[in-house]
Amino acid sequence: MKTNKKAVDTRSNSEVRLAGGFGAPSANQEAEALLRRSVMASLLFEGLFYEDGVSNAENVKALIPQVDPVTVSKIAIEARHDQKLRHMPLFIVNEMVKHPSHRKMVGETLYQVISRADEMAEFLSMYWSDGKKPLAKQVKVGLARAFGKFDEYKFAKYKGEGDAISLRDVMFMVHPKPVQGQEDLYKRIAEGKLKQFDTWEDELSAGKNKSEVFTRLINEGKLGALAFLRNLRKMQEAGVPDDVIRKGFETINPKWLLPLNYLSAAKYAPRYEREIEALMMRGYGLVKKLPGYTVFVVDVSGSMGIPVSSKSENSRLNVASAMAMLAAESCERVAIYATAGSDGMGVHKTEIVPNRRGFGLIEAVKSAERKLGGGGIFTRQCLDYIKEHEKVTPDRIIVFSDSQDCDRSKQLPNPFGKNNYIVDVSAHAHGINYKGVWTREISGWSEHFLDYIAASEGIHWTQDE
Repeated sequence: MKTNKKAVDTRSNSEVRLAGGFGAPSANQEAEALLRRSVMASLLFEGLFYEDGVSNAENVKALIPQVDPVTVSKIAIEARHDQKLRHMPLFIVNEMVKHPSHRKMVGETLYQVISRADEMAEFLSMYWSDGKKPLAKQVKVGLARAFGKFDEYKFAKYKGEGDAISLRDVMFMVHPKPVQGQEDLYKRIAEGKLKQFDTWEDELSAGKNKSEVFTRLINEGKLGALAFLRNLRKMQEAGVPDDVIRKGFETINPKWLLPLNYLSAAKYAPRYEREIEALMMRGYGLVKKLPGYTVFVVDVSGSMGIPVSSKSENSRLNVASAMAMLAAESCERVAIYATAGSDGMGVHKTEIVPNRRGFGLIEAVKSAERKLGGGGIFTRQCLDYIKEHEKVTPDRIIVFSDSQDCDRSKQLPNPFGKNNYIVDVSAHAHGINYKGVWTREISGWSEHFLDYIAASEGIHWTQDE
């Protein structure tokens, strides 16, 4: 979602950032809930291709002046620090500037949401996307304060060489006051003479002993969780001692890792599958639970074997299985069903998946594919079957499918949960996300879809708590 590029954006992308001509009516709780939902929806498209980012951005623009500025500020800060969004928090602040009632909160909010040095220039790129104009006082305040967050290493890492707006440009526009010890640093930024730092990637590419480099990084706690998992096979090949690798498993923080990160690591480093799974379960022990009872339905039909994109090594079924595992750990109580059927007979085949955890649950979902037939999903039949067997009204039903319904009866599905969601992993234009049937249709998937569902139900949670 980077906007700070020298190339001119296309009209459709630029329109996302145009100012809205809205007034500032008094805040109301409904507007706040809608704003939170729209912000959370950006989890489904930021950096991906899943959700309609243009329409979602328009919703956010329209809702901001309807919500109290302090609340809008809190939502932007939560989006950056709890949900790790980069573009949406800056987008919210940019919209706040346009409304006098909200402008007073811009300086503090901008300071809070900027977490990387390059985000200062990124914000200015967004600010000027509809034409060059003077910087608002609150924008200068926020950006000037944000300079104090970073040391020379972070400035050098994200200095944005080749970008339309450089770090040096930002500094000259907002005139940050260096704190004690930063005077020489700011001078080097102005002169374009920031120090060069060698990273561990540089050390490896320079031909240094890989085993020694990885051993030092693990012992010094300088290898992040994702980098650790992605380099497990390289560590084995380089001869890193087994006890050092196991120390890495014990000391890294797994809270930012996602289901597919673990699956990929287990695929390429099967020797450490048990340790990878233990790390995964430790990470999921940190998440809050979606309250109540959730019925999760996984489409295991033949078309789910297709890769999620031309560049991905993961099939739709891999994704669905990983999301089922995530749901099992992120819901207070959950029942997971797999469904497919026979296209020739036009009949579904559905069964409950064994109540397992971790990789065992993923394997159980994939095993169901082989038992339930390679036909498409028969959504209405499947839900009727589950309703008969559940005999209770779940708090929510989540159907995870590629949306290729084969039901010949032409009858619409009849989901029976208090809330009912269809997650279309393929984002087809035509599928089973029938209007009026589902509480919410989610076109495309993200590991954050449960956060989005929580926001849709008015549940305020963060994955960090």
